Amino acid sequence: MGRRMLHVLRANLGVAGTGAVVAMLALAVSALIGLPPLFMAGLLVALGLTTWAIYRRRTRTLDPRPMRAPGRVVATSSLAALVVVFLAAQAVPYGRDHSNPPVTGEPDWATPQTRELMVRACFDCHSNQVVWPWYSTVAPVSWALAKHVDDGRSRVNYQEWDRPQRKADESWREVENGSMPPAYYTLGGLHGQARLSPAELSALLDGLQDTPGLS
Repeated sequence: MGRRMLHVLRANLGVAGTGAVVAMLALAVSALIGLPPLFMAGLLVALGLTTWAIYRRRTRTLDPRPMRAPGRVVATSSLAALVVVFLAAQAVPYGRDHSNPPVTGEPDWATPQTRELMVRACFDCHSNQVVWPWYSTVAPVSWALAKHVDDGRSRVNYQEWDRPQRKADESWREVENGSMPPAYYTLGGLHGQARLSPAELSALLDGLQDTPGLS
């Protein structure tokens, strides 16, 4: 009995350790891509509860003799919990409304090249012509993408120039200091069209300086 209790304790520590690792990874991803904290917290709670429920069910149905591989029970329970939480996340409607409102106006771009570079680097978060990739319908990635577009459009929308854009005059500075597009946007080869060469970046900065309202 004592050996079994020791194995159970070790397995429980394994569950806690697994949960801690998943939580740290989730928070790191949240900080990197800006996943809404409320959704992330809910995912972590759901994952933890589901892992624990599956783990307890498995341990209760095991042979009463000492467990030989508690780590395997933890691993399979955690994997099953991930699948359950992932499938449940698909039922959340947030992030599935991939609307592109009508274009109502754009800045008086300095040159056609200025606009072309802005389209490549910025329009997928700051316009009404967002190109939604296939994974934008898969939670929780869809949540992060929807939040980025919502936040981007609220800061400056280059295709609703008929109304005030509160952060438009920061465009040059955001590009110059490397904040736009953000590093995660092109991480790992994603959105390769947004990765500007030094010559293109210089041309874009010159164009933004000569475009009214963007510097």
